[in-house]
Amino acid sequence: MIPARSFSGKRVALFGLGGSGIATALALIEGGAEVLAWDDNPQSVANANSHSIATGDLRSAEWQGFSSFVLSPGVPLTHPKPHWAVELARGAGVEVIGDIELFSRERSRQAPDAPFIAITGTNGKSTTTALTAHILKSAGRDTQMGGNIGRAVMTLDPPEPDRHYVVESSSYQIDLGPSINPTAGILLNLTPDHLERHGTMQHYVSIKERLVSGSETAIIGVDDVYCAQIADRLERVGKDVVRISKRLPLTDGYFADGADIMEAKDGRYSRIAFLEGIGSLRGQHNAQNALAAVAACVRVGLELGEIQSGLESFPGLAHRMEQVARKGHVLFVNDSKATNADAAAPALSSFPRIYWIAGGLAKEGGIEPLRSFFPRVAKAYLIGEAAPAFSATLGEAVPYEISGTLAAAVEHAARDAALDDAGEAVVLLSPACASFDQYKNFEIRGEAFRQAVNAIEGIRPIGGLS
Repeated sequence: MIPARSFSGKRVALFGLGGSGIATALALIEGGAEVLAWDDNPQSVANANSHSIATGDLRSAEWQGFSSFVLSPGVPLTHPKPHWAVELARGAGVEVIGDIELFSRERSRQAPDAPFIAITGTNGKSTTTALTAHILKSAGRDTQMGGNIGRAVMTLDPPEPDRHYVVESSSYQIDLGPSINPTAGILLNLTPDHLERHGTMQHYVSIKERLVSGSETAIIGVDDVYCAQIADRLERVGKDVVRISKRLPLTDGYFADGADIMEAKDGRYSRIAFLEGIGSLRGQHNAQNALAAVAACVRVGLELGEIQSGLESFPGLAHRMEQVARKGHVLFVNDSKATNADAAAPALSSFPRIYWIAGGLAKEGGIEPLRSFFPRVAKAYLIGEAAPAFSATLGEAVPYEISGTLAAAVEHAARDAALDDAGEAVVLLSPACASFDQYKNFEIRGEAFRQAVNAIEGIRPIGGLS
């Protein structure tokens, strides 16, 4: 835990008592603050009381006595309208902040030179965060990973000069972190997302820009117009900007040339790393993730040999193009996190010969946006509620069967792929659907896939994830 000593002796209001809210409240208390916490969910309030956190309905609190109001990232700050607690705080002139802001203040107070890499973007944040932390750890650095990736940031070990922090930062968290100041801030990409929360694309972009504008070095993917414009703006005001591109040769920065990671300086190119043969980093989207991780690790002082070793040993993230097992020439890949067509596209673009397990609770548009990948699909195995609609879309373009259940789909796909003599075949779970018709969440669906695969006679699991 990181005690929030910046708030010692101060009264702090807190709203939102999920996992990160509880952790933040305890960090404030450990740092010497007097905390009054609340949540609209009575069960969450009872849970806070079990941790000896003082609770009380903030509607009747004396707001003039609070120095700060700490808000859970999931609670509306601006759109569609501010939460009632936000309006009370603003009415009393109380700052509204989040746990990333607490972390930033404690780092600045305790160890301002502790290397801090913060990652944001619409897509790829979690893989880039995990990859960056893995490279640092494999190089022997004291590394802490947290934030939006799953571990509340205030539960990390306290800042020390040589302790490296890798923090995934959502737009919600950045919006509550006015003094976030990473050593290296990464902005991967921007496409319309969370507009119900941020109101407009312009507002969403401005929030993401804050992370890199506050960084010592801004590492920015320039393959979309929003990010390219941010890079130009920051460079004009004198920021240290490192551009990365998964598809464009750059004059200065880092770019992907096939499986090679290239560094460009004044138009001169050199290969500094490579992704060839690294199954966990297949695909153009992972090239961007790797470019960002390489640039950040160079920025905090790693040698190129250390970085390459970390890339090669990266196991990937569970349920995101996760290599589960192999049997002969057949590779089994768990991409259960692909809950819509856009999310399924990277996996379908990464393999030439696919036995595709798809279906579940369909999203708007179904799999029609994936039509350009149909030539890669040897056969589709359709499950869940979406099976009839998906079969209509596939039509004559792709052989398919309606398997119904995931277990049946795995069994039939494994059988058919084993008979394929055209080289490596991939049994791919990339459902392009939510899981809720058959499974509570995509993680449980992914675990069911892994269990069905591991039950196949003669299967050889691929280690690294559990």
